Amino acid sequence: MDADPASVPSSPVPPPTLAKVEPRYVVEPRAFVPSNEVRFLRDGDQAYPAMLAAIEGAKRFVHLESYIFADDGTGHRFARALAHAAERGVEVTVLYDAVGSWTTHRGFFKAMRRRGVRARAFNPVWPWPGLLRTFRRDHRKLLVVDGEVAFVGGINISDDWAPRIDGGQDWRDDVMRLEGPVVAGLDGVFRATWRAVVQNVAERLQLRAPVTPSEPCGPRGTHAVATFAARKAIHKAYVHAIDAAERSVFIASSYFVPDRAILHALRRARRRGVEVRLMLPGVSDHYSVLMAGRALYGRLLRWGVRVHEWQNRIFHAKTAVIDGCWGTMGSFNLDRWSLHFSHELNAVFSDPELGRTLEDSFRNDLDGCLEVTLELWKARPRWRRLMEWFFGRFDRWL
Repeated sequence: MDADPASVPSSPVPPPTLAKVEPRYVVEPRAFVPSNEVRFLRDGDQAYPAMLAAIEGAKRFVHLESYIFADDGTGHRFARALAHAAERGVEVTVLYDAVGSWTTHRGFFKAMRRRGVRARAFNPVWPWPGLLRTFRRDHRKLLVVDGEVAFVGGINISDDWAPRIDGGQDWRDDVMRLEGPVVAGLDGVFRATWRAVVQNVAERLQLRAPVTPSEPCGPRGTHAVATFAARKAIHKAYVHAIDAAERSVFIASSYFVPDRAILHALRRARRRGVEVRLMLPGVSDHYSVLMAGRALYGRLLRWGVRVHEWQNRIFHAKTAVIDGCWGTMGSFNLDRWSLHFSHELNAVFSDPELGRTLEDSFRNDLDGCLEVTLELWKARPRWRRLMEWFFGRFDRWL
């Protein structure tokens, strides 16, 4: 039975000190790698130039893993940069998902291979591999250059994320640029996936030897970062962090159809008086997921969770910040597909400086949102109620 909103404390408790916060938010303390430089990049407008600059400056290797690698203007810009790197002797290896990139013409990747880029599809659907295996997709977005710099986030290689001035759709998304010792672990994630995809032993061994972990970054490179490539580990980190929250839980999720563990954690947070805000899409490229997520609004609003829907353009971010200290960014969606089927990758930090930056970004984004109040939700038209009910029946498969 839903809690009475009047019984839920509305005023957040004072922000905790770092000494109280940090140990409670860490699933495994040893997973955090210290002394990294972290920079947040907003949308393709900031992320693509930084990624292309890293590729153009590569000296040893470029490892790129992307769910979507489109045959469009953005895809061709990256293809040219990757090919140029390969032609000057850099090892360039690309993994793209066979379903995510199914609209990309195969000749696009053949042209890259002719210029020295090793491009392989993850889990091709033909010949027929069996239904369950078909569901296993590589949803990660990862770029590693020379073992020194890495990019993790929700942005694919496609015009959907490019700014409108470049002919793109300017989807809203986040990327984390990382330098420092944590990059070696991210490169290890790519290499493990490559070994799983490539069946030829000789080709597996063609990758250049990984570099030793980078030296700690300069005076400002003090940030501790953990990376999670296991779906359940990312999910567990979310639940633990929400349960440890004392002041605020801010979650931005492009596809929000969470399981009971996440929902119950959000409810417990509200009962403790924690400010809980969700930033969700107002329009989506997956209508069924949008409607199934809206079917949850009633209980969330009655618990005192504040729901904000992003307006105008597609919202694709998968970001969270808790108590202005713990944060995560990556490819993991709060839905059953990410939890049970997809290969995902998130970076997690526990740092007040980074937390304040991410929290400020979240609050600024609220200006582009419409807050869904309980009164507004109750006044929605009947056709929307029907769509929410219908797609809500399939929430376990979305």
